[in-house]
Amino acid sequence: MHFPLHPETPEDGASLEQLFAGRDIDLEQMYSQMKALMDEEGLPYGRRTHTYNSRLAQELGSWADTQPGGGALHDVLYRAYFAEGLNIGELDVLVSLAESAGLDGDEARKVLEQRTYSDQVDSDWAVSRAYGITGVPTFVASGYGVVGAQPYEVLEQLVLKARDTD
Repeated sequence: MHFPLHPETPEDGASLEQLFAGRDIDLEQMYSQMKALMDEEGLPYGRRTHTYNSRLAQELGSWADTQPGGGALHDVLYRAYFAEGLNIGELDVLVSLAESAGLDGDEARKVLEQRTYSDQVDSDWAVSRAYGITGVPTFVASGYGVVGAQPYEVLEQLVLKARDTD
């Protein structure tokens, strides 16, 4: 399911300073904490300077989910955004990423230009609003949820609570 983390982000992105303006956030401390967590999990994480609008990437991801092997695109998008700092709102960047994931670039371009999966993403956004999701990742099971990167024990408790409800 897709979530509109910062849908107001312009096509060319916004600096992290702009994104967090007036929120008393130490960007260096935030980066260091996230980098340590990502390193602990063996996940790539770079020093991003901007946030980018992910709407088109979400539409591309919805399409990729319908293609054989398309699930690989999600890892490619993660790495592009969080490790390489690429603008995942740019059509040409997305087409290139789709191709690097083994998907047909011409078909990816067509899907993005025609906005074929726009309704699917709109539906996902409506569901996320209905659930009251305010951040990513969010884990939901049987109507219960937890927000943010969580330790195994927290996720285990969520699953047990959901199991006991059913």
